Amino acid sequence: MLGFDNPEVALAMWLTLASAVACVVYGIVNWNRGGNDAEGVGGRSDGGPEK
Repeated sequence: MLGFDNPEVALAMWLTLASAVACVVYGIVNWNRGGNDAEGVGGRSDGGPEK
């Protein structure tokens, strides 16, 4: 399996590849999902401290 004699190493490799694919799928699904509104967190759009 993938040239590894040890099944634990092959399992780690498969889980690494599966997690990478899952991250790509998650990114594609959530690519255009809306974030915070124009005011952002804290009420200011420029990111500065509130007065």
